[in-house]
Amino acid sequence: METFFKLKENGTDVRTEVVAGITTFMTMAYILAVNPSILSASGMDSQAVLMATALAAFVGTLLMALLANYPFALAPGLGLNAYFAYTVCGAMGYSWQTALLAVFVEGIIFIILSVTNVREAIFNAIPLQLKKGISVGIGLFVAFIGLQNAKIVVDNPSTLVGVVDFRQDFHTVGIGALLAIIGLFIIVVLHVKGVKGSILIGIIATWVLGMICQATGLYTIDPENGFYSLYPSWSTFSFGAIGQTFGQCFNGAAVQGVNVLNFIVIVLAFLFVDMFDTIGTLIGCANKANMLDENGKLPRIREALLADAVATSAGAVLGTSTTTTFVESSAGVSEGGRTGLSSVVTGVLFLLAIIFAPVFTAIPGFATAPALIFVGFLMITAVVEIDFADFTESIPAYLAMVAMPLLYSISEGIAVGVISYVVINLCTGKAKKITPLMYILAILFVMKYIFL
Repeated sequence: METFFKLKENGTDVRTEVVAGITTFMTMAYILAVNPSILSASGMDSQAVLMATALAAFVGTLLMALLANYPFALAPGLGLNAYFAYTVCGAMGYSWQTALLAVFVEGIIFIILSVTNVREAIFNAIPLQLKKGISVGIGLFVAFIGLQNAKIVVDNPSTLVGVVDFRQDFHTVGIGALLAIIGLFIIVVLHVKGVKGSILIGIIATWVLGMICQATGLYTIDPENGFYSLYPSWSTFSFGAIGQTFGQCFNGAAVQGVNVLNFIVIVLAFLFVDMFDTIGTLIGCANKANMLDENGKLPRIREALLADAVATSAGAVLGTSTTTTFVESSAGVSEGGRTGLSSVVTGVLFLLAIIFAPVFTAIPGFATAPALIFVGFLMITAVVEIDFADFTESIPAYLAMVAMPLLYSISEGIAVGVISYVVINLCTGKAKKITPLMYILAILFVMKYIFL
C-alpha cells in the first residue's frame, strides 16, 4: 500500500485513510436510498437502481483510486438524477432507456474530452482566485444541504427559506432538527479536542441518539411524510433485479421515437452540468486538501477526470443516471484522507452496501447533516486566501461563492464566476489576463442560458 498509494509522501497512514474512507461513505450513503426513490419515478425498478447505484459508485470510486490516487468518491449525482426522472422521462416523455443512452453518450464524449486534455485545459484555465471562491462557495452549498437535510432550514412562503418550528411536528421534524444540532456540537467539540474521526463519531452518535429517541417515543415513524424507522430492517431483496436495467441503454426502446435534436439537447444538458459540477468539486476538495500547486493546478487531473468519465458510461450501462465526483468527499478529506486508499475503502463499502443495504439506508438525513454543516465550515476557511484588494479577482470569486447555495448548483456558481470574471476584466481594461479559453467558456455559458 505504501508503494502504490505513497502514504508517507502524502503525509498520511493506513488508519487515517480508512477512517476518511468510512467517513466519506457515511456522508454519501444517503444516495443509496435517494437515487432509487427519484429514478423509480421514471418507471425503473427501485431495487435494480439501488444495485446499479452501489455498483456505479464502486466502479467510479475505485477508478479514481487506481488511476489518480485521490481520496475522491463518485456516485450518481443529485440534481442530474432529478433531471433524468422528472424532465427527460417526465416532462419530455422519453423512456428511461433513452435517458440512459443519453448518459452513456455523455460519458463517451467526456472520455474523449479527458483523453484530449480539453477538460484538463478548462480546469487549468480558471484563475486561482476564482478557484478559491469556488471552494468557499461549495462549502456554503454543502452547509446549506446539511441544514436542509436536518430540516433546520425549511420552506417559507414569504422568504423562500426559514428556520424550523421545533414545536410543530416535534416528534418527526422537530426532534430530527434538534438531534442534528446536538450532533453538530459533538463533532465540533471532538474536533477542537483533536479527536481523530470526529466527523464519523458524530454521525454514528447522532444516529444512535435517534434510535434511543425512537425507542422512547420521542421520534415517531411517519412513512407517508418521509420519516422511517431508524433501525435497520432486513427485508426481501432480489440480487437478480439488476438484470432489469443492465445494458438497457442499448435496447431498441432507447432509440424508438427519439427526435435527434431533442436528444442532442438532453446530452448537452447532462454534459454541461456534469462537467462543471465535477470540476467545481475537484477544485473545492483539492483546495481543502492543499493539493493544488502554486498555479492552482491539480496534478493528475487528467486521470481524475478520466475516472469520472468512464464511471458515467459504466453507470449508464448498469442502469443509473450520471455518475459524478461527490462533494461529500470533502468530509473524508477533512478527516485526513489524502490518497486513493481512502477511495478504495469507500468503494468497497459501496460494494458491501448491496448486501447490507438495509443498514446503510437506515442512516437518517439528520445524522449525516451535522457532518455536512461542519465540512462547510472547514471549506469556507479558504476565503482568507482570496485577494480582496483586487476587485477584478475578488468580485467574480464572491459572485461564484454566493451563487452556489442561492442557485443550488455548483455548475451555476461556476458559470456566474466565469462570466463575471470575463465581463469585469474586459470592461476595466484588464483584458490581457483573460485567457482565450475563459472567453470560450463565458460564451458557452451564455449560450447555455439562451438555448438550454
